[in-house]
Amino acid sequence: MRTRFWIAAMIFPMVNAVLFGAGVIALLSIPSLAVQASTLIWMVVAASFVIAAPISWVMAPRLRLRYWRRREADDRLRAA
Repeated sequence: MRTRFWIAAMIFPMVNAVLFGAGVIALLSIPSLAVQASTLIWMVVAASFVIAAPISWVMAPRLRLRYWRRREADDRLRAA
């Protein structure tokens, strides 16, 4: 679990940046929300920070596996 934590901690800023960028683009591309952007950007910052943690935690074990796609496909075939 310690390795998973450190991998998740290393990818957290990247996931956070992607989520923040997507949120800001969505916020500024909608004219009715763009008017209140000074207030809503803080909500995007908080939401991206909170949502990035579980996404990083889920991604961390997959980064350790070399062939995780093949393993998931094999697991699905075995379960069927």
